[in-house]
Amino acid sequence: MNLLTNSNKKIKKTAKLNNVRLYEFNLPALITCPFADECKVFCYADKGSYKYKNVVEKYAFNLTLTKNPNEFKKQIQLELDKKRVEYLRIHSSGDFYSLNYLKQWVEIAKNNPNIVFYGYTKSVPLFNSVNLPPNFIFCFSTGGKKDNLIPKGSKKAVIFNNIDELKRANYTDCSVNDIAMVKADKIGLIYH
Repeated sequence: MNLLTNSNKKIKKTAKLNNVRLYEFNLPALITCPFADECKVFCYADKGSYKYKNVVEKYAFNLTLTKNPNEFKKQIQLELDKKRVEYLRIHSSGDFYSLNYLKQWVEIAKNNPNIVFYGYTKSVPLFNSVNLPPNFIFCFSTGGKKDNLIPKGSKKAVIFNNIDELKRANYTDCSVNDIAMVKADKIGLIYH
C-alpha cells in the first residue's frame, strides 16, 4: 500500500505549479487531532471523498503503522527514495496525535535534509517541546484548544470566508498553491 500519495487535487495542482515532486501522508481526521476545537464542526477532511471506504481504510492503515515506529520510519524512507520526493505535506487529514509520533517525523526529516516536510498543525504543545530541523516547516493553524500557546512570530494560518477578506487582512493566499505556505508567515486559507 502506498503511504505517500499525490492524488489530492490541491497537491496535484501545487506540484504542477511549482514543477516539483510533491506527495502527502495522511491520517484519519478528528481521532488524531487531540487539540482540535471549533474546527471539528467544519473539518473538510471529515466529509466528501475523505469518507470513501478505500480512503478511510488507507488512513486507518497509516495510523496503525505509525504505532510501530521502526517499521513506520523504514516504510516512509523506502517511499521517499523510490518516489524521489522533493516536498512532503504531512497531513492534509489528521494531525500529530502524540509527541512520540511527532518525533518520528522529525527524525525522518533530519535523515532527509534535501526534502522539505511541511504542513499545518494544531498540536502546539507538542511542537513547543521539540527542536525542528530547517527542512521541517510547520504552521500553527488557528481554531484549536491551545491557540494561546502559539509563540509570537510563528507561522500562523487563519481561515477566511473569502479571498477579499484574506487580502484585506494582508495574509498570503495558500488556498491554491500549497507550497506558498513554506515561505509565508501569515497564511490565509479560504473556508471550503
